[in-house]
Amino acid sequence: MRPLITFVGFLVLWWVITRFTAVPLYMLPTPQSVAVALWTDQKYLFDNLLVTLAEILLGLVFGTIFGAASALAMAAWLPVRRWLMPLLVLSQAVPFFALAPLLVLWFGFGMGSKIIMTILVIFFPVTAAMADGLRQTEPGWLDLAATMNATPRLVLLRLRLPAALPAFASGLRVATALAPIGAIIGEWAGASSGLGYVMINANARIQTDVMFAALFLLCVIAVLLFFAVDRALRKLLYWIPDTQREF
Repeated sequence: MRPLITFVGFLVLWWVITRFTAVPLYMLPTPQSVAVALWTDQKYLFDNLLVTLAEILLGLVFGTIFGAASALAMAAWLPVRRWLMPLLVLSQAVPFFALAPLLVLWFGFGMGSKIIMTILVIFFPVTAAMADGLRQTEPGWLDLAATMNATPRLVLLRLRLPAALPAFASGLRVATALAPIGAIIGEWAGASSGLGYVMINANARIQTDVMFAALFLLCVIAVLLFFAVDRALRKLLYWIPDTQREF
């Protein structure tokens, strides 16, 4: 009930602001007008929602695969870590808004440029989290493996990789929260469909209610996707203790 109460409280606060202040409707529409826009333009919004959702999911899948593979390569071969780590840091130093128009220019207005932008946004959190997990394996376990004459390959696959899964799960949660941002940035730079495309067009026509409707749907996607990934990780990594307590 807590999320529902929070949502209702937010709607009430929103209604109070629009009802008892002098904020123009073109700057902040009423909740009723946004609800009407959701109902009136439901097919238009739903079709574009599917495009953005596909971009988010594909970017999240491929970004996770590339990030995990890069972390494993850096853990297995020291020269790879020496060459790849500066590139990872450099990828975060360049603003994504500066890359988005270039990706649209190189890969077109279709889904490809948006998927690549999503991959770039989530690549670093996944790679950095898993690389840290692979490096921070319990030293006692490594000593035990050494006494048993385990090969470096077995140590990586049977010891370091399972031990790095909690850190990888944390990086994947962060990536899940960032994936919608990458897709929307790509759509803002140039697109022919998607919720970002809807928001840009609505902004040009001063249809603020449609903008808020698209933003609401994007928030719903982000929240549901995050909780779905979080629940799946808790089920798959059931042996990780949860020591959080309420005070």
